[in-house]
Amino acid sequence: MAFPRTSGYPDYSSTGAMKFDRALWSGKLIKKFYRTSVIPFIANIDYEGEIMEQGDLIYIRAVPDITIRDYVKGQKIEYERPETGPALDLVIDKGKYFAFSCDDVDKWQSDLDLLELWSSDASIQLKLVVDSDILSSIPASVDPLNAGITAGAISMNINLGRSGAPVQITKSNVLDYIIDCATILDERNVPETDRWLVIPAWLSAMIKKSDLSNVARTGDDESSIRNGMIGMIDRFTVYSSNYVSSSVESGGLAYNVMFGHLSALTFASQILKTETLRAESTFGDLVRGLMVYGYKVIKPESMGVLYASR
Repeated sequence: MAFPRTSGYPDYSSTGAMKFDRALWSGKLIKKFYRTSVIPFIANIDYEGEIMEQGDLIYIRAVPDITIRDYVKGQKIEYERPETGPALDLVIDKGKYFAFSCDDVDKWQSDLDLLELWSSDASIQLKLVVDSDILSSIPASVDPLNAGITAGAISMNINLGRSGAPVQITKSNVLDYIIDCATILDERNVPETDRWLVIPAWLSAMIKKSDLSNVARTGDDESSIRNGMIGMIDRFTVYSSNYVSSSVESGGLAYNVMFGHLSALTFASQILKTETLRAESTFGDLVRGLMVYGYKVIKPESMGVLYASR
């Protein structure tokens, strides 16, 4: 039987009822977060399965470099005993939570999938804080040879801008600077696959106005809308984000346009706790959830920054 409509509440239909399943909720949140956020597309998540609690410390073991030697027929083979470098640590030291109430009236009157609606909104809000946090932090970890006005491990003459002297991007030179970013990675022997570039919206607009307007076609309208992917340029998968960090310069804002390879940054997250409690002061449920995450630049030579203004 329909629950009578109460004054002050929306006029929902009376055919549905929502049940809270924390395992389902957690799965929906992570899935939707991964579809909306830029970070899972520019960072590897190799160590995510090892998270148990906020504050966990995950050790990332280094892979040793194997020596390549000349060979002459008949010579004695020399064997080495590879030694790994010191392990890196990934600290899961960041936490974000959500909490809201769901009145019994809403649960009984709604014919909407409230779980779907709220998990979508929670994933968007998580995206905002996590993307902003990481994109503002990682520029400081870039290898010095991959940034500045004399960038390039070999050439050492590529101008990627610096504080006080950002490069000015126009629709005429935007491709040149993207190619310069690719050259930076080429000179560090970074693999050509799994490269990424994260740009602010205004730079994305310049690309679309340039002769490269066709790069906006990705063949996947849904993913493009949700995670900002706009196409491929010179081996980079290009993402647009409003959370690229910026600094105030004399001519306006300058942005830390990040580029790199999937191996440069590692990221791990988990919806650790989701639970529902009965409210004490009203007829309804209190719903809350905790997300923990951590990130670390583990290969700074595989990432760079273009300090640019318009």
